[in-house]
Amino acid sequence: MNKQIIFNLPVKDLDKSRVFFAALGFGFNPRFSNENAAFMDVVDDTVRVMLMTEAFFSSFTNRPAVRAKEANEVIICLSCESRDEVDSLIARATAAGARIPHPPEDNGFMYDQGFEDLDGHLWNLVWMAPQG
Repeated sequence: MNKQIIFNLPVKDLDKSRVFFAALGFGFNPRFSNENAAFMDVVDDTVRVMLMTEAFFSSFTNRPAVRAKEANEVIICLSCESRDEVDSLIARATAAGARIPHPPEDNGFMYDQGFEDLDGHLWNLVWMAPQG
């Protein structure tokens, strides 16, 4: 088995979250998904997210889950292949109900834009110019 990074994120409404992320083009692995969790492929089979109902997420820890709309513990950053990919994902996220916390930042060598998903988790999309 290859190494993977898997984020576990609590969500209020698993069905709505599946629809939201499917609109961004992310796929789900039904083998590891059920009424409590949805195993989402973000980058092929190397970066994945387990979307979990809040109750299921809470069963893995005795600490309270951070309410992402009130506080943040992490910003998930995803590199993109082009500025167009950043803009395309932002447009799809917005159409699916995401909140955009700030305008895009263009530093020439780097272009980025973020969105807040339905549960308030922050995602940052970034394109970096090839070195050469």
